[in-house]
Amino acid sequence: MNAWRLVSRNALVYRREWAVFLTGFAEPVFYLFSIGVGVGALLGGFEVDGRQIPYAHFVAPAMLATSAMNGAIMDATFNIFFRLKHARLYDAVLATPMTTRDIAMAETTWALLRGGIYSAGFLLIMLLMGYLTSWWAVLALPACLLIGYTFAGLGMWATTYLKSWQDFEYVTLLLMPLVLFSGTFFPIEALGGTLRWIIEATPLYRGVVLCRELTTGTVGLASLVSVVYLAALGTLGMWGARRRLDALLLT
Repeated sequence: MNAWRLVSRNALVYRREWAVFLTGFAEPVFYLFSIGVGVGALLGGFEVDGRQIPYAHFVAPAMLATSAMNGAIMDATFNIFFRLKHARLYDAVLATPMTTRDIAMAETTWALLRGGIYSAGFLLIMLLMGYLTSWWAVLALPACLLIGYTFAGLGMWATTYLKSWQDFEYVTLLLMPLVLFSGTFFPIEALGGTLRWIIEATPLYRGVVLCRELTTGTVGLASLVSVVYLAALGTLGMWGARRRLDALLLT
C-alpha cells in the first residue's frame, strides 16, 4: 500500500527525535497530577450518571481524550504545514505513483499512531493509579484512536487553508478553550444556554464523554451517538483535506 511508504518515512524521521515526539504527552499528565490529584484532594468529586466519583476519576478520562487529541493535532497541523509549505515534501511524493488520497491516508495514519501511543501511555498511568473501574475500559484505546482520527482529519483540512506560521495563533486560540471547557475539569451542566450547546457539539467534548463513560462503566446509547458523531467528523475532515490537497498540489 503506497500510503505506508510515507508512514515509514515519518517513523524514520522521528527515530532520532523521540523527545520531540513525546512532548505532547506531558501536558495532560501534568494536568492530571496538578489538578486531578492536587485539587481533587480538596474536592469531594462529581456525580456522573447518578454515581458519585472522585474528582481525579472525573479528570483522568478527560485527560486521556486530550492525549489522543494532542498526538493527532500536532502532526495534522504544524508538521503537515511544514511539509506542505516549506519542505515541499508532497510535491516530491506526487512525482511517484502516490496520489493525494495516499498522502491524506498516510498522514492521518501517522497522526493516529502518535495519538495512539500517547493514549496507551496515559491508560497505563490510569491503570497503575486505579482510575480504571470498569471492564468497558478495554475499549478506551479504540475510542482514543477514533478521537485521533477526528482531529487528524479536521486538523489536516484546516491546515490546508493556513498561509503562514502566524496563522497557528488561531489554532492555539481554539485548542486552549477546548481543553479547559469540554467537560474536562467540571461538568458542563454548570454552564447554560447556547454556550452549553456549542460545547456539546465540539469533538473533544464528545471524546471526553465517551472516555469517561468507558472508564467508569456508564456506557449507554449516548456512547454510540458519540462514536457515530466522531467518525462522521473525521471522515468529513479527510474528504475536505483531500479536496484541498488536490487544489493545492495538482493545479
